[in-house]
Amino acid sequence: MHVKSVIALFILGAAALSLIGNGFAEDTLKVAVVTGGHSYEKKPFEAMFRNFEGLECVFLEMEDQRGIFEDISQWPYKAVVLYNMTREISEKQQENFIKLLEQGVGFVVLHHAIAAFPDWPEYRKIAGTKYWLEDTVENGVMHPKSQWEEGVDMRLHVEDPAHPIMEGVSDFTVHDETYKGYDLEPDNHLILSCGEPGSQKEVAWTRTYRNAKICLIQPGHGSGAYSNENFQRMLRQAIQWVALK
Repeated sequence: MHVKSVIALFILGAAALSLIGNGFAEDTLKVAVVTGGHSYEKKPFEAMFRNFEGLECVFLEMEDQRGIFEDISQWPYKAVVLYNMTREISEKQQENFIKLLEQGVGFVVLHHAIAAFPDWPEYRKIAGTKYWLEDTVENGVMHPKSQWEEGVDMRLHVEDPAHPIMEGVSDFTVHDETYKGYDLEPDNHLILSCGEPGSQKEVAWTRTYRNAKICLIQPGHGSGAYSNENFQRMLRQAIQWVALK
C-alpha cells in the first residue's frame, strides 16, 4: 500500500472516531417535530431544527383525529417534539401514544403544546401539567382559565446547571410569550424558572412516564426564542436527553 493511501486511511479513520465520540456518527437521532392546531413562524422554526447537529428532524402536521400517531407499526423516530395544539386525539392515537412511551420514545413538549389534547386526562401525567383553556370545574374544584401574555422579555434562571439539558446554558433573557396558572404534577424536576410577574415560575422541567423521558419547555413562541443561542442549546440537548435511554 502506498504511503499516501495509508495517510488517507488514517485521516478518514481519525475523523470517523471523532464523530463517533460525540454519539451521533453511526446513529444520528431521527426526530419527529409535530405541529398543527396553532400558527407559528414556520421558516425560522424549521431552520432552527435543521441546524441542530446530530439530529435529523422531520416535520409532521397533526390534525384532529388524523396524523402521526395513527399507525406506529414502522415507527422510525427516537424522539418527538410536540409543537402542536391539537385539541382532539382518537382512542387509537392515545393507545399508540402510550405504546411509544412504553417503548422508551422520548417527548419534548414545547410551548403551546402544553395546551394540546385538553380532554385527554392522561396527557397531564405525560406532560406534568394541565393548562386550563377556560374556567373549569374538575372534581368539585374551580380552576380559572390559564393566562398568557405575548411580547415579554422573560428573564430565565437555570435551576439545575448540573442537568445534561442545561449543560453550557447560562441565565438568559428571551423575548417570548408567558403562560401562567397551569397546574403542575408534584414529581416534576425543575430545570428552568422565570421571575416575571406575568409568568409561572416553573417554565421547564423533566419527568418520566412509563419507560420514557419527558421534558417540557414553556418558552418557544417565535423568532425571539428560535434565534436565541441559550434556547437553541437547551432545546437541542433536551431532544438528545429524552432520546437516549
